[in-house]
Amino acid sequence: MLGRKNRNDDEAGDLEGRIIAWRRHLHAHPELSYEEHETTDYVEARLRDLGLKPRRFDLGTGLWCDVPAAKGASATDVVGLRADIDALPMDEDSGLDFASTVEGVSHTCGHDGHTAMLLGAAEMLVADPPPRPVRLIFQPAEETMPGGALDCVREGVVEGVDRILALHCDPHRKVGEVGVTAGGITSSNAKLRLRLTGAGGHTARPHETQDVVHALATVAAGLPAVLSRRVDPRSGTVLTWGAISAGGEAPNVIPDSGELLGTLRSADRDVWAEVEPLVREAVDQLAAPYGVGVELEYTQGVPPVVNDDECADLAARAVESVLGPEGVGPAEQSSGGEDFAWYTEEVPGVYLRLGVWDGRSEETDLHHPRFRLDEAALIHGARIFETFARLDRIT
Repeated sequence: MLGRKNRNDDEAGDLEGRIIAWRRHLHAHPELSYEEHETTDYVEARLRDLGLKPRRFDLGTGLWCDVPAAKGASATDVVGLRADIDALPMDEDSGLDFASTVEGVSHTCGHDGHTAMLLGAAEMLVADPPPRPVRLIFQPAEETMPGGALDCVREGVVEGVDRILALHCDPHRKVGEVGVTAGGITSSNAKLRLRLTGAGGHTARPHETQDVVHALATVAAGLPAVLSRRVDPRSGTVLTWGAISAGGEAPNVIPDSGELLGTLRSADRDVWAEVEPLVREAVDQLAAPYGVGVELEYTQGVPPVVNDDECADLAARAVESVLGPEGVGPAEQSSGGEDFAWYTEEVPGVYLRLGVWDGRSEETDLHHPRFRLDEAALIHGARIFETFARLDRIT
């Protein structure tokens, strides 16, 4: 495997143990988006132990640093490697000895693993300097919309970066398998909050009111139908409501306000960029017959992550170097969003799906209270990060 010709098995084992220890510490001490202060301190200390000079983002959390190229290296292209560091606002029910110690906050998406893997890659790159500069990005707030990556890009973290790689734990893929594909790998997202208001009144005389409950139901059913006829179905565009509510509790009282909350996702970047006016037009027209007041808050989320062809090829080579040809597998485009897209909007990049399921235990999804990962996958991810950084482009 590239970059480890001078490492014996004992040294590799020690590194794997350190990666696991880092991951367990982070797992037990999760922090929410934009609040990752202790996490940032911990990562910074590990990087300084390696002799690196990390720089915190102006956001106050998250950091980045460069690993210098080997002396005499001629390559000047900078390779970016990114890990996300934030946790989710939910309780954990994993049964792990090192489960979250913070009530209502947990690493049930594997970001603790991503961070530990990138720290492991940093150690390998420092011990055996790479042929080109490598930028390590420990990014905050991936779990927000439109995501902390956008803040980091605005701060200039990708300036001078030639290509960039990120990976994500995949609990439906076995350890030793990595999904690699060119083209679209995630979907866009946007958040909709619709508030309708009216006079309200007695259910016996709805004609004397503005019936927000009926109007909400009409929009809830009608807007997805409109999109299914006005947007190309091949784009994979889906609107799903997550909550519907209206004030009042009595069955004979029409309330004076109500809300719909939902997400709009698309596998097509053009739809992500252009669909908002259609949504607003359709909402207004669907609600108009009921005379209600309409307030639509449309929060644009992330675009789809589109894996660059050449970067995907380099990543496949890296995975094969670490895990053999059998380690490289396909990856379907997900309907989930990922703010790594803000990096790939700026520079060529690739996003991988790292198998973390042991093949025996319960198969749980991301964002699930019982989410667990097989720690045998951590050293694989670290080596894939490192190997990708060492590979030359095909000319």
